[in-house]
Amino acid sequence: MIETLITTGVRVFRINFSHGEIESHLVALKNVRAAATKLNEHIGVMGDLCGPKIRVGKQDGDGTQLIEGKQVAFIPDFVDQKAASKELGLTCIPVAFHDFIHEAKPGHRILLDDGILELKTVEQRDHADGKALVCDVIVGGILKSNKGINFPDTDLTVPAITDHDFRCVDFAVEHGFDFLALSFVRTAKDVRDLKDYLRKHGARPARPQNDAAPGKQFSSFGSEWRAFIPVIAKIEKPQALDNLEAIVTEADTIMVARGDLGVEMDPALVPLLQKKIIATCHDYGKPVIVATQMLQSMIDAPTPTRAEVNDVANAIFDGADAVMLSGETAVGKYPVKAVEMMRRIARCTNAHLRSLPMSTTTPVNTRESRFRTAALAHGVKVVIRDLGAGLVVMWSQLGGGASYLSQVRMTVPVLSFSSSPEALRRMSVMFGVTPMLMEPPTDSNDFLKQVDKLLLANNWAKEDDAVVMVAGQPFGRPGVTNTLRIHHVGEI
Repeated sequence: MIETLITTGVRVFRINFSHGEIESHLVALKNVRAAATKLNEHIGVMGDLCGPKIRVGKQDGDGTQLIEGKQVAFIPDFVDQKAASKELGLTCIPVAFHDFIHEAKPGHRILLDDGILELKTVEQRDHADGKALVCDVIVGGILKSNKGINFPDTDLTVPAITDHDFRCVDFAVEHGFDFLALSFVRTAKDVRDLKDYLRKHGARPARPQNDAAPGKQFSSFGSEWRAFIPVIAKIEKPQALDNLEAIVTEADTIMVARGDLGVEMDPALVPLLQKKIIATCHDYGKPVIVATQMLQSMIDAPTPTRAEVNDVANAIFDGADAVMLSGETAVGKYPVKAVEMMRRIARCTNAHLRSLPMSTTTPVNTRESRFRTAALAHGVKVVIRDLGAGLVVMWSQLGGGASYLSQVRMTVPVLSFSSSPEALRRMSVMFGVTPMLMEPPTDSNDFLKQVDKLLLANNWAKEDDAVVMVAGQPFGRPGVTNTLRIHHVGEI
């Protein structure tokens, strides 16, 4: 199935650390790596840290009936549920994370099961084993075990990274994951804390001295480090939107996590927030992923709704670098059909985008950068437009140069070559970039000879077609991209 999904179009697999055990995650990782190797594809693997996801404890039978107009109480899971219910005269709901019992104020909303059930805080009440949080049931229904709890009105003091998350990070570093997604992000410090932890474990380059300078996230690529795990910040909390620019600056990639975002905030605002987040990512030259419920009906149906098709296309029109499936492929009945449908939507949408005049604007904050790769990327875009070239080829050993070319969002393919499989997998979320493995050429002429052979063999170009080459001098040195060359296929 993994091989089929790759051939159908998947470029990154997400392993959700919220479910399963480390042993099962390792099996999944090995399966993806084996399938990618067999198919000669550079497929990324993202570890999704669950963060302090607050869930209800075990409920008896088929769940607990919450009746509108009645009251219920939250209690710590170490408290005897039956005894507390009898003492308080209320249905008691056990929770493993119970600090919110002291932090939620009267009138605050509490949402259960992705917002299907709604409560409103009334008061704290003493009982024999401590405090309980009494709530009115505003919207009732069946509450099942382990369902999530959201607190849209309460600024919880819980850290973004839990002890369980740190164990998962250690596992990801040990086994060479390509990305880590951080949940529950509220400030740039949350992202910085994870990056610093990765540095201590050899999975990030040293932090630059002038860390606030635009473009610095790629400036320190060099030979002094061997591993690099990009951090994807998931925007799903109201507090994250208050600190959006700082978070985008600090993170390597952003995910618009519309599931919790639509629970924590008015769903009517989510389309506007999606556009705002994507636009901010473009300003700062950062890849952005749009996720959650994109083809939700395909969990149970072989075709999506027309509204879902429009949603995926509009995310691409908004400027998403990647669109993500979740339940559709994790637990759905039609995972291959879902991937095939998303690919078809993306191809049709991108075909339309390619028919439009190419903009020569560049990301605002990389334009201010003093790093020559950003300026070079802008020059490539202008040359492509004026020359009518159909391809860009580049040597990007560690992926920094490919990232800059992706950020200017050209409507022609960028074939990015490297001898590093790890760097090629990191390119899997970059807009318009196709990662290609090649042993280091001796010089630029040798590189172009090999590229010509590849282009002609695959019918990606024909003799005399113009392509633009981007590389560094001396050729192949990591962190140096300083040369733009117009090349005609077969001229060497």
